[in-house]
Amino acid sequence: MSDLVLAVPSKGRLQEAALDFLTRSGMKVERARGGRDYRGRISGLPGVEVAFLSASEIAREMAQGNAHLGLTGLDLIHETIDDKDARETRFHLVTPLGFGPADVVVAVPERWIDVDTMSDLADVAEMHRARHGRTLRVATKFVHLTRRFFAAAGVADYRIVESLGATEGAPAAGAAELIVDITTTGATLAANQLKILSDGVILQSQAFFVASRVAPWTAETRTLAATMVERIAAELRAQAILELRAVMPDPEAACALANARFGAVAPFGAGPVPLVLHVARRRASECASALRTLGAPAVVITQVADVYEPSPLTAALEAAIA
Repeated sequence: MSDLVLAVPSKGRLQEAALDFLTRSGMKVERARGGRDYRGRISGLPGVEVAFLSASEIAREMAQGNAHLGLTGLDLIHETIDDKDARETRFHLVTPLGFGPADVVVAVPERWIDVDTMSDLADVAEMHRARHGRTLRVATKFVHLTRRFFAAAGVADYRIVESLGATEGAPAAGAAELIVDITTTGATLAANQLKILSDGVILQSQAFFVASRVAPWTAETRTLAATMVERIAAELRAQAILELRAVMPDPEAACALANARFGAVAPFGAGPVPLVLHVARRRASECASALRTLGAPAVVITQVADVYEPSPLTAALEAAIA
């Protein structure tokens, strides 16, 4: 395997978000035969092969060293390799990407009004065996995550029923008494008369950019990986900050105040006029208001296209795959 292999989701909203993010990071994916092609290339970045796989396949292929880099959910990384030490041996989590948020949760029927916590569930499991002569059944696709979480909560009397379809429908169908599933808003669970236990969030997940520590890395693929991570880091920084421009009577004083109060940075210095500041998105409005009080007739706020500077993500990646 001479090329660097980047695994991305093959379908659904996660694929759309992943391809859009890569495009915004200056790495547009091209497929010779269109959407049916399960291999692709990145425009302007020769030496990178894009493999379109299901999200769960991405984690498995990276764990086996068949892909160097991948975009997949944190939940699938944890489910693929449950042991923390073994997981860290095979995966390096480069960075969260800010899309695809979802929680892996324990959900029980709403009619279980006295069941609100995992401790309550342990009591129900004992009563269920005494009354029905069998253990509680838990429908899930997350077998490893479920076993670890239930063990930590002291719930032992249950049986996992592996779900192959719509997990949330298992209790209504009589296939299980409760479920462990992934949810974004909880709306689908509510529609199936299920509720999440108050301490039943197993894992808060989102899409991650991940590197395989067991892939066949070479000098060439390491260089390509560093280039890709730099572009991703630039895009993430651009998402997190806004640029403020204002004509100031005293640019240096305004710059000093903005830095002290809002953590703003003047990437090109305090002059010439107009003053240019980069500030965290959540503080931009406050900073603009402060500049107005210092004499700015107007403050222009814009989205930064890219912010290229040395990234600690690259150094961490290089250390992980050395």
